[in-house]
Amino acid sequence: MAVDSGLKDDLVFGDPNAPRFVLWEGKLRPVPSKPGDLPFFDLMSIPGKLRAGLGALGVRPPPPGREESVEDFVRRNLGAEVFERLIEPFCSGVYAGDPSKLSMKAAFGKVWRLEDTGGSIIGGTIKTIQERGKNPKPPRDPRLPTPKGQTVASFRKGLTMLPDAITSRLGSKVKLSWKLTSITKSDNKGYALVYKTPEGVVSVQAKTVVMTIPSYVASDILRPLSSDAADALSIFYYPPVAAVTVSYPKEAIRKECLIDGELQGFGQLHPRSQGVETLGTIYSSSLFPNRAPAGRVLLLNYIGGSTNTGIVSKTESELVEAVDRDLRKMLINPRAVDPLVLGVRVWPQAIPQFLIGHLDHLEAAKSALGKGGYDGLFLGGNYVAGVALGRCVEGAYESASQISDYLTKYAYK
Repeated sequence: MAVDSGLKDDLVFGDPNAPRFVLWEGKLRPVPSKPGDLPFFDLMSIPGKLRAGLGALGVRPPPPGREESVEDFVRRNLGAEVFERLIEPFCSGVYAGDPSKLSMKAAFGKVWRLEDTGGSIIGGTIKTIQERGKNPKPPRDPRLPTPKGQTVASFRKGLTMLPDAITSRLGSKVKLSWKLTSITKSDNKGYALVYKTPEGVVSVQAKTVVMTIPSYVASDILRPLSSDAADALSIFYYPPVAAVTVSYPKEAIRKECLIDGELQGFGQLHPRSQGVETLGTIYSSSLFPNRAPAGRVLLLNYIGGSTNTGIVSKTESELVEAVDRDLRKMLINPRAVDPLVLGVRVWPQAIPQFLIGHLDHLEAAKSALGKGGYDGLFLGGNYVAGVALGRCVEGAYESASQISDYLTKYAYK
């Protein structure tokens, strides 16, 4: 998508070897980035590592025959230490969620399928590798850049460059400040959509409709068409999350957190058990170039989530104080100057939670639309495809394929 949008030369990649840290017992401890690191990292004890290894091989209790939470699945397969010190903070960082309620199958389906198809995590991994050998991927598009390893990416001037570039390519087809107020089915198999726009009320006829808005908004719009679909979509939960961007002088970083005199790494995650409110911190100026002037570091912090919904009642200054207070416990010198605050954004309904039953509720919504005769009306977005940007992009291409198939098979009959 980035290359097709004309942004190939604007892509910037993080260092694949950049360490990731988890706060445990007052210290930022590196997370193993490759199998060779496993015997040496100090985030887990030797018994904890042995328990995880045996569990991954299949020496663990069998599946319970019901949909498991992330916590239940990980504790059963890999033990308490992997859950408490790795997976729980990871869930906080990705979903801002509660792993005792998140569905393993829905939230981390690839890992869930390893056990389901191979009898154990290692067994499923071996089987997956064998399947890839039998069905190799098509050749990589030669236009695409080749990162040096598994990493993250952004753009020279930040993620906003992607939607701006897509908009530029699409031109006048993109309409801003158009609010959809109703959808009705037309007699010719299509749909009539009514919008409030800066120029007044506008009606649009369409053969297909894709709704990538949050599920709670889609629920309200679809209720006149299908109360069953609306009810299913209204169930999904979106907790609040705040993004707090701050900058400190380089000398504010604790010496023990520097590597070769620099703050290096992807960032850090904080288990809920460690007495800090902030979910995690991304080292933005370490990951990507030109994110901060010389002598300063830029840190993007997330706070809130399913286990801390009270952030919506806090002021911006209170959120900054909470983040700053937490950082001074492990990363920033306690006597350092106050941070430069560059941005505070509170999302009252931020990330859809893939809770136990999520896939059933999603299927119920899709089924209700199908039974109601609303072919050509597709649900998309992060509560369907997945919350990561990459999954949203993949989901968009999947939706485009569905639309193309639908128009080919039905719309012109």
